Amino acid sequence: MEDLLKVKNLKVTYKEKIEAIKGISFNVKKGETLGIIGESGSGKTSIANAILGLLSDDTLVRGEIMYDGVDLNKVEEKEMNKYRWNKVSMVFQNRLEVLNPVLKIKEQIIEAIYEKNKLDKEKLNKKVVSLLEMVGMDKIWLERYPHELSGGMRQKVLIAMALACEPEILIVDEPTSSLDASSKKEIISLLKELKEKNNLSLIVISHDINLIKTLTFNMIVLYSGYVLEEGITKEIIKEPKHTYTRGLINSSPIINPYKDLWGIKKEIDSDYDEGCPFYSRCNQSLDICLKKVPKLKDISLERRVACNRGGIVTLLKGKDITKTYKINKNNLYANSNCNIKVKSGEVVSLIGKSGSGKSTLGKILSGFLNKDSGEVLFMEERIKNFNAIRKLNGIQIVLQDPFSSMNEDFTIEDVIKEPLDILNIYTKDYRKKVIKNVLQDVELSKDEVFLNKRLRELSGGQRQRISLARSLVMKPKILIADEICSMLDPSTKANLLRLLKGLQNKNGFSMLYITHDLSVARKISDRVYVMKNGEIVENNNSFEIFNDPSKETTKELIDTGLKMIY
Repeated sequence: MEDLLKVKNLKVTYKEKIEAIKGISFNVKKGETLGIIGESGSGKTSIANAILGLLSDDTLVRGEIMYDGVDLNKVEEKEMNKYRWNKVSMVFQNRLEVLNPVLKIKEQIIEAIYEKNKLDKEKLNKKVVSLLEMVGMDKIWLERYPHELSGGMRQKVLIAMALACEPEILIVDEPTSSLDASSKKEIISLLKELKEKNNLSLIVISHDINLIKTLTFNMIVLYSGYVLEEGITKEIIKEPKHTYTRGLINSSPIINPYKDLWGIKKEIDSDYDEGCPFYSRCNQSLDICLKKVPKLKDISLERRVACNRGGIVTLLKGKDITKTYKINKNNLYANSNCNIKVKSGEVVSLIGKSGSGKSTLGKILSGFLNKDSGEVLFMEERIKNFNAIRKLNGIQIVLQDPFSSMNEDFTIEDVIKEPLDILNIYTKDYRKKVIKNVLQDVELSKDEVFLNKRLRELSGGQRQRISLARSLVMKPKILIADEICSMLDPSTKANLLRLLKGLQNKNGFSMLYITHDLSVARKISDRVYVMKNGEIVENNNSFEIFNDPSKETTKELIDTGLKMIY
């Protein structure tokens, strides 16, 4: 099927020399649905206004907007009237602002029709009634003013007006924003029905990723005027390839309703005006990202990503890991051919019953324990001789028992600075500064009295925070947390978990969270691996694991762990 609309290298620059759209391209076929998603200010509405020729004369629009072989960016205003509303129409975002408050609904729909189609009065009235009925409203509302209608009703009126001239392409800008749940459902169902009934091409503009998921087949992810990712909607949501896309998904309360919400970290003010637009908010940026704008490239069939690193990178990879212990001359497999990976900035949970091999695998992945066979790669380098845990920006592990994992006769300062001392990292004065900063991060006192306390003077919860601080001074790219809350009371556990996830979100490190507590894993995880008897039996994104597991082992584990009746 041929493309009905082709947008090529579109650039929009406003009179203040603000470049809102920076060379984007996309195609829409007849009957196809395309979603355009991004935060406020990303340029979504500018694209729609450029297509319809609604931008002011002092706005510079460059590039091609081809509709049925005609470049709409080159036609004169009089010629544009043949296409605007007749071929390409739009439902605007601000319902009350768009509708005239002093005109009845009937008059406003008539105005939308009559300007393009000079019908006689009888045909005009029939057309008005049929349009209102098409969007599921009774004709009695024709004699009402906009303020007498609910938000959902006003949106239906705008949809009716947009379809008055029977366009082939309908652009809807934030069609469900500020509507209640029931009205949202009605509008979504209506748009689906109208799209199928009229064979419409639909372009949905929204910051609501669940709306995009529900209504569209393809989607593009827009940030600061650039497309950062594009492809099939369901595939992008299942496994985002750009860190920004993943952040948008994690910000949605509906995509995974059990998961805690964590927004994308704020943009850091800087003087740079070149390079990747997402640089200051990205958790895997390199120096090159400050200088080079990434190009949108194919990374797989029907998936393109703009990232100097080719998308979200894999930091840690375990391949065919096997570990055995000799018991009564027999081999006990703690791990058997385990394959696991952890990507940049994500939280991966490793779940399973006690004795399933989780902690053994975690220690092997950190380099803390030797394996019998297999391979562990950290940033594409083999882990050997503790090289990953004996350096800054490497791997750190926080163990389960805060009482036996650290020397309780040490002062708090000595415990935290020990890895820095051993590896001779930083000057003495700077170490002190780093220690105080991480104590503040883990919400403990940084005064001298506290620093000079012995570890044995602290509670279990405080000791676990010290253990976390000790890891954080090494600025890890990956933190392995092994059952770190299992020995804590519920309140202390909740506070530590929120602290840990907050630090992960703020600092951008990846985390492998080892636990048998499925309720916690469900709340914090992007992806989940399931272990049984030393083997990884299933892995998937968190929502799929907990809502539609494919293996009986996982189903039994979830039934026991999440649906237990006391």
